[in-house]
Amino acid sequence: MKQNDLLKENKQKLNKRYKQLIERAYNFRQTDAAMSDISEYKAIKLLNKLNRLEYLYRGESNFPTS
Repeated sequence: MKQNDLLKENKQKLNKRYKQLIERAYNFRQTDAAMSDISEYKAIKLLNKLNRLEYLYRGESNFPTS
């Protein structure tokens, strides 16, 4: 597998997990504020990782392939 494919696959997996955490945080907002905050914190950390991957993925696409 090419490095671009690996980055893209990892990005998709993290994006799916991020959406699950955000939804979980939203669902807990009214019933359990602590769980909501924990889920939101994890989602923010994951978003940071996604942003770093996006930077790498964008950088890889600028180089010509041989």
